[in-house]
Amino acid sequence: MPRLPLLAVASVTTMILTGCAGPAAAPTGAQAGDGALVAFYGDSYTLGTGATAPGRRWSTIVCAERGWREFNPSVNGLGFINHRTQFGDGSGDLPSLVLAQRPDIVFVTMGLNDNFSYDFAAGRIHDQIDADLARLAQGLPHARFLVVEPFWYTDTRPESLENISGWVEQAARSIHADYISGASHWMEGHPEWMAADGLHPNDDGYAEMARRMDAELAKLEL
Repeated sequence: MPRLPLLAVASVTTMILTGCAGPAAAPTGAQAGDGALVAFYGDSYTLGTGATAPGRRWSTIVCAERGWREFNPSVNGLGFINHRTQFGDGSGDLPSLVLAQRPDIVFVTMGLNDNFSYDFAAGRIHDQIDADLARLAQGLPHARFLVVEPFWYTDTRPESLENISGWVEQAARSIHADYISGASHWMEGHPEWMAADGLHPNDDGYAEMARRMDAELAKLEL
């Protein structure tokens, strides 16, 4: 099974799983306006870590282009099982925050960080993917769901990524969500799109992610 170099795994595990430095999270309250309310369930690649400002992350670019109101409480290091207990204020986990907003559209952009727990928790990851998507779909029966293949950050691809991506796609199909494939390849072959930490996109990388997401959304007539 292909493996990441040990040093890379240690570095990523430390920096992603414990929370990376980056721009402060945007306010989680939904933006004012008349457009659709769009919620994001994601990790640092949706939070915008590595960008020079929250407005340069792909989610905000995509929402601004469409006049959507963005609710983005994404968290550094978050996975389907990783860092699920960061909400010490009693607000629950991130899906509970999404459910409380009653959004019109929900993006699920999760799975990257779970690769670092795969060797000892594969079964738990698979079960939690199914549980999270079912819970969101049951709680938001009128929302449109867009589930994105887990993002990835290096040209080296561990076998766990293919397995987790497959589980995410299966869970998306089970709730009749739109599934956006190929996202794990979006940064591939372009080190110039990565921030100085080598782990997250920079402004150019997020602009490319927004461009790719725009193309996928156009196919879905969104």
